[in-house]
Amino acid sequence: MRILITGGLGFQGSHLAEHFHKKGHEITILNTFSNRAKTLLEQFNLPWHCVWGSITDRELVEKTVRDHDVVFHLAARINVDESIKDPEAFLTTNVYGTYNVLEAVKKYDNRLIFASSCEVYGAPTEHILVNEKTELRPHSPYAASKAAADRLCFSYYKTYGINVTIVRPFNIYGERQKEGPGGAAVAIFVRKSLQNESITIFGDGSQTRDYLNIDDLVRAYDLVFQHKELAGETINFGTGKETSIKEIAEYVSKKLNTNIEYKESRLGEVKSFVAAEITKARSLGFEPRVDIWTGVNRYIEWRKQQPLA
Repeated sequence: MRILITGGLGFQGSHLAEHFHKKGHEITILNTFSNRAKTLLEQFNLPWHCVWGSITDRELVEKTVRDHDVVFHLAARINVDESIKDPEAFLTTNVYGTYNVLEAVKKYDNRLIFASSCEVYGAPTEHILVNEKTELRPHSPYAASKAAADRLCFSYYKTYGINVTIVRPFNIYGERQKEGPGGAAVAIFVRKSLQNESITIFGDGSQTRDYLNIDDLVRAYDLVFQHKELAGETINFGTGKETSIKEIAEYVSKKLNTNIEYKESRLGEVKSFVAAEITKARSLGFEPRVDIWTGVNRYIEWRKQQPLA
């Protein structure tokens, strides 16, 4: 099949492109240009067609979407802190950019698989586990922009009948994840430790997350891809297990012999994200295979082999 991946040189997208290429599919990537993305593309050295540009460019999106069977829409701005400083940029990319993708898919009748986020759930009113029916209560402009894009996709299914499936992954980690601004805890903690810097925890570290390894997420996307009857469906992918930020920091600190420092909590941060029921995911044959500590160990060993830039 001919597969287009927006954001295909990002963390999730690059793993997805690699996976589907190995399965014999024809891959096109739409990605904003950066030296990091260019270097990654050169490292892969695979016969992918790469279109440099933004999903905010409607004409470019329309031309790129044409002639593809399936579109994985992963391109997005993802940094919570930056979204608080510049919410307009997040609305432009995450909402208007998604609108451009939806319009193109509507025109050419492609199948769309949209990468939403567990962040759309925000903080439940009490400590409860999350399922697909949980109210959306986004706590940051980033989360609100993803929630808006998520519901815009659903509205296009209801209004125009487009074939869209909405995937809400929980906290993803693994090789090639960003470790600077917009990065995630595991990657940031490991980089800091390897550079002999202290690990920083914002708040008391009791915040919990449902950590999903990138390999499990790629399998989840592949299962959605295989099941063509999922138009209009929203599916959570997680493990159902909580791990605190403090536990992650202490584990990495012990493994790499570094210190931990505590700072004031950040705006927009949510106390707990855990997938309660992954009934829909399991109905597709999904079961997470990589437990958190195996995944963190694997990431540490991989990161040791990479240059510390």
